[in-house]
Amino acid sequence: MSTAAVQQGTKWWTGGKSPFNASYGKVMMWYFLMSDAFTFGAFLISYGTIRFSVNDWADPNHVFNSFPFAGHANLPLAFVSLMTFILIASSVTMVLAVHEGHNMNRKGVEKYMILTIIGGIAFLSCQAWEWTHLLTGEHVALLNDGTLSILPTTVKANPWGPALSHEAVAAALQNTPQTQLAAIAASLHHGTEVHNVAAMSNAELIKFIESADLHASQTGPIAFGGYFFGITGFHGFHVFSGVIINIVMYIKTKLGHFDQRGHYEMIEKAGLYWHFVDLVWVFVFLCFYLI
Repeated sequence: MSTAAVQQGTKWWTGGKSPFNASYGKVMMWYFLMSDAFTFGAFLISYGTIRFSVNDWADPNHVFNSFPFAGHANLPLAFVSLMTFILIASSVTMVLAVHEGHNMNRKGVEKYMILTIIGGIAFLSCQAWEWTHLLTGEHVALLNDGTLSILPTTVKANPWGPALSHEAVAAALQNTPQTQLAAIAASLHHGTEVHNVAAMSNAELIKFIESADLHASQTGPIAFGGYFFGITGFHGFHVFSGVIINIVMYIKTKLGHFDQRGHYEMIEKAGLYWHFVDLVWVFVFLCFYLI
């Protein structure tokens, strides 16, 4: 190698420092986020492969139509939109915390880190409600034998198939045994005595259920529940980890550790992780809630 080539090479990097014009910690964080992006990408590609190979996939407008304290109001995607807003707002407060760190303003960093932590906890609380509602809720679904039954929303019993027409519901009710009819009627019997339902005849039960404008669906593909809980749970674990990291960063800020170091680079690295979690949620939201 010629001397000119060596001199040209040493102009950019001579060893003993980062060749990327960034600290070792930042470079390693970017490597970690890149590997994590591959993991999420593999999960979502796998989901997409199954999603578009199955015809009767779950309708997100039918699955995600509930809102806390709204009873049986049909509000498609309203709650997940709130969750998304909370996560994006927390990303904004993290940007402001990093900005205050660049200005060496400890009080500003503390304020915006607290807001970021509150946003993360609020998102996790929303996800906990959503999971609880989906896992413990009861839905009327059409079984393979042509009868209607109440199915719990679990990974093994998926009632999130296409909605049934009124004609299909009426036909299925004629085939449904009285015990299952009574259970369906009892689930619609809000605020009244259940034993009155038990005393009804088959014809009376069918008439009562039809008058309640029953919303029933076909049983959906089992893969939907597995992928939904698996991928959103994996993302939720990342949010939880991010909240723990942010709490540690807040405590270290409060104790003045970063002032002693003379910089707030750790806040910036925590911010990189938090923004990655927010960005991944955009793709999770697109794949599960919109498509």
